[in-house]
Amino acid sequence: MRIRYSALLASVLILLSAPASAHLLGMHGAGLDAGVIHPFTGIDHLLAMLAVGMWAAQQGGRAQWSIPLAFVAMMTLGGILALTGVHLPMVETGIATSVLVLGLLVTFCARLPLAAGATLVGIFALFHGHAHGAELPLAASPVEYALGFILATAALHGIGIALGNYMKNGSLPLLQLSGAAVAATGVWLMLSI
Repeated sequence: MRIRYSALLASVLILLSAPASAHLLGMHGAGLDAGVIHPFTGIDHLLAMLAVGMWAAQQGGRAQWSIPLAFVAMMTLGGILALTGVHLPMVETGIATSVLVLGLLVTFCARLPLAAGATLVGIFALFHGHAHGAELPLAASPVEYALGFILATAALHGIGIALGNYMKNGSLPLLQLSGAAVAATGVWLMLSI
């Protein structure tokens, strides 16, 4: 039963995603609702944010809240950098790399010191935030759009934590297999750039 539920949930989340096109939106009229929906519309963001939560669950303890918090904080900073005109090179490559690396961290249950783990996800979050910050001027309500995106990101981290905690106690290595699927998608994204 546990396997069926996890497979069904993963399938639904993947089917709701569009392939790596989250940064090409025409956002005229976008507000809070568009910001909430946006992270669910690109497989790159969806998988990276779920993987952050799953990896945080594997780490346990304080990492379950501090790693996702570091991601959200640095993603916000990345958005601010884009809004202020600070150029960040290779944003799409950074996002694709984040999907690959985060998937590998989950696959291998990588253990890093908390500060190192938070720094790593924070660096990846800068790329995600910069991509979305570059879109904010197109939104009718940039503040509402950004708030929606931040809330959705935190929710996806929470879903990833819940999935990670649920799957890590199973008899099959579902969490590691999920990480491998995320990493494989990261490779596909890198080849698609």
